[in-house]
Amino acid sequence: MASHEEDSTKKTVSISPLLKRLIHSSANETQARTKMLQPALREATRGRNLRLGQYRGGLCDIVGTGGDSHSTFNVSTTASIIASPFLLIAKHGNRAQTSMSGSADVLNAISPKPPKLSALTPEKLPQIYCSTNYAFLFAPNFHPGMENVACVRRDLGFRTIFNLLGPLAHPVDWAIEARIVGVAYQELGPVFAEALQLSGTKKALVVCGAEDLDEISCAGPTNCWMLKEVPNPKYRGPTTEPGGEYTTSDDDAPPRTISRLEKFQLSPVDFGLPTHPLSEVYSGKMPKENAAKLMSILRNELRPDDPILDFVLLNTAALLVISGVCEGDECKTGKVIKERGAGGQRWKEGVRKARWCIESGQALLQLEKFVEATNSF
Repeated sequence: MASHEEDSTKKTVSISPLLKRLIHSSANETQARTKMLQPALREATRGRNLRLGQYRGGLCDIVGTGGDSHSTFNVSTTASIIASPFLLIAKHGNRAQTSMSGSADVLNAISPKPPKLSALTPEKLPQIYCSTNYAFLFAPNFHPGMENVACVRRDLGFRTIFNLLGPLAHPVDWAIEARIVGVAYQELGPVFAEALQLSGTKKALVVCGAEDLDEISCAGPTNCWMLKEVPNPKYRGPTTEPGGEYTTSDDDAPPRTISRLEKFQLSPVDFGLPTHPLSEVYSGKMPKENAAKLMSILRNELRPDDPILDFVLLNTAALLVISGVCEGDECKTGKVIKERGAGGQRWKEGVRKARWCIESGQALLQLEKFVEATNSF
């Protein structure tokens, strides 16, 4: 009889290609639409000039599958905004489907003037990056066909296959340099990591808290599956401009880099932060209340040891680390913390940079520019 571990391995091998096919079939139309914008979007992103360390200035995202039943604060949405002074963010999100306050709900509840999420269509995305490092890609604008199932999902109130497809069906997937994906139970970790790897992703961190939380947990250990970009030994192209991408008309030519999958655990101590029980970061509140908390964080109004602040810092730091921006040995924001922890990464430097984004007001500034840009369309 096969062991449980062997069964899990077999499931991962069989499910990952299936998940990849589902992702591609659901995203083909959107990908074709956004790829028409490729020249304009590449020009706009190059204009932001955010390259630092091993980060090349590409788009980044942080997202969870949802449906973990923990009802924690809108961490990934907040983390995406905080990271935006360093990273070009393309946060893919929607209204709540299995919770009370989804990413779009909390942004729409920002006072006194929220962003106009419905105004940001694929055609306007390059314009956004002329004004700000932050963009929220409202799923119905980029996947209009999914509106047909939205009402059913809300009525069901529990997670479905669409919780799995959403985080992997990014409308500008071809432009994403780095991402964090939170999954709601442990068995999905290796499945998602392999699906991302099969899709060509080179920088990613798939996370699942020990409590089956789709975020990096502030309460204890988090299991991590990291796709790390490494040189491809089969690459035979030019070796100049290591930060650039070599292109060729030969679709079968080996790429400059590939990804290597590594598994490890993270805990708050790796970030230099204390632990907090999930009960202290429970949300369960309406979007207006969560929006007020989000703005308090961005305005640096919370006390330094606030549990929700620490929870957000953990996840923001991880996105900064996975992007490669923490690999720079010099930074205009202060002395770089070069200490390495789990997975050989600079998690404490990620926290330092995340705190700077809040305390300097730069994260709030990027959000304000996004609000103004979307309301001007």
